[in-house]
Amino acid sequence: MERIVHKAKNHKEAELWDIYQQINMKPEERQRAAKKLKEKVFGIKSQDIKEAYKRKK
Repeated sequence: MERIVHKAKNHKEAELWDIYQQINMKPEERQRAAKKLKEKVFGIKSQDIKEAYKRKK
């Protein structure tokens, strides 16, 4: 994904730019971004939720 800097004049313009960027992302780019966010929030070795509940039963 190419990084672009956009300086908005107000909140509404920033919101519209964010929507524009999301609409124009390719599915592969969207999946990569989601994976990076998941790793940033939960860490690289995050536990699979389905596996966690299987062990508790």
